[in-house]
Amino acid sequence: MSSKHFFICLLTFANTLATELMPKQTTSLRDPRRKVFPFMQKGVQNWDTFLLSKNKKTLYVGARDTILTLDIRTDITIRVKHEIQWSPTADKKDNCALKVKNKERECFNFIRVLVQLNDTHLYTCGTYAFSPTCAYVDLTTFSLVKDAEGKPLLLQGKGVSPYSPYYGNTAILVDGELYTATQENVPGNEPVITRTLGSSSVLKNEHWMTGDATFVASFNIPAPPNDDKVYFFFWETAKEYDFFEKVIVSRVARICKNDVGGKTLLQKKWTTFLKAHLSCAQKGQFPYTVIQHVFAVPHPGGGAFFYGVFVPQWQVGGFWSSAVCAFDLNAINKVFDNGRYKELHQNCSRWLPYKGEAMDPPPGSCSVSPSSDKTLVFIKEHYMMDQTIRPLYNQPVFVKLNVKYTRITVHQTENILGIPYTILFLGTDQGAIHKVVVVGSDAHIIEEIQLFEKPEAVQNLLLSPEKKGHSSVIEQMLHV
Repeated sequence: MSSKHFFICLLTFANTLATELMPKQTTSLRDPRRKVFPFMQKGVQNWDTFLLSKNKKTLYVGARDTILTLDIRTDITIRVKHEIQWSPTADKKDNCALKVKNKERECFNFIRVLVQLNDTHLYTCGTYAFSPTCAYVDLTTFSLVKDAEGKPLLLQGKGVSPYSPYYGNTAILVDGELYTATQENVPGNEPVITRTLGSSSVLKNEHWMTGDATFVASFNIPAPPNDDKVYFFFWETAKEYDFFEKVIVSRVARICKNDVGGKTLLQKKWTTFLKAHLSCAQKGQFPYTVIQHVFAVPHPGGGAFFYGVFVPQWQVGGFWSSAVCAFDLNAINKVFDNGRYKELHQNCSRWLPYKGEAMDPPPGSCSVSPSSDKTLVFIKEHYMMDQTIRPLYNQPVFVKLNVKYTRITVHQTENILGIPYTILFLGTDQGAIHKVVVVGSDAHIIEEIQLFEKPEAVQNLLLSPEKKGHSSVIEQMLHV
């Protein structure tokens, strides 16, 4: 987080026919064969959050103490349109210095939530010197909304933005309500999924995730029968595995939009929360257990595929490796709707499959809110599914040795014969993008684009809609 400058690159990729798979080639930032347009803003650091405007012409960017709008209407230049300086007060910085080891690196306002409420306002939240804070942005003036005294109208952001810029978080706006997942305290050992804004009651979760839970993505699929649910992807130490060393697993959690919390038990808490284990592994190989990022590809008629990037918990032979696994939303919901639950047996302190009577309605159902205390007690203790969710074809889509992927975006298209294929754009921890074409069960890296002169991790990839027969990727890197 000590970088002085930051680059955004608008990368224009011509569609590649599935029949034109070529040997891997490597291009650099200044290679004339590739249209790469770097952008930098002196004095602006840690560009953590991207949001594409509804008209796809403007990119909103949340950075350290700064919110910007960038004009991305052309494939040649990126221009700063507006800029807001939003720094913590002196008192907040002084208090922050008592909580952290390095106030010169952490006592700033790192923007971690940026969503568009409507045509006139954004909603944003930041770490605000270890005092999470939210505010509204007026798009007509591109300024923070002020109170009656003319000061910025600041709102409590605990549970919405993390305290530390090092903690993972995700946020999604669904029907005017903000669903966020992050760490709710300073030490970073209280993971929470929260619903705020809108007309529904504010809800949080019980202690249903381990303290190190790290969130990487969240989704609502806007088509029935899945539009009444919100999905969260994260990794955590698995309580159900009683080994000598801590074992990390990847998870998907699901909650219902119509959840109102319990009346006597689980008041102001989720009553539809369920989580399940995601598996990404090759037969006979070391499993890829730590999810890094997820991209959703909705189906035209409903449903979706989730493409996730995974790495192993430990390096093998001193090197990282990575895998991309795809999960069918229908398979995920089948586990949540029809699968067995795990429960903690107190006599042996082990998580074992639940073998008791079925509950009606089943936990996690979005059709009817639970009303009886018996149902709420069951939900409170049976939030983990027993069945593991496995990827499509029970194997990874793509595996690459000696590389650590950090981000993924996916573009699906077809060749002139109408044969569909998939393009994966994968960011690495060394500042490169790998362009991978997947046709059926075959995957090939057709290009590596080295974006930076010095190795730096790619921390965000944002895929924009196709323009003029090309697909564009806006790439962002956060120095760590």
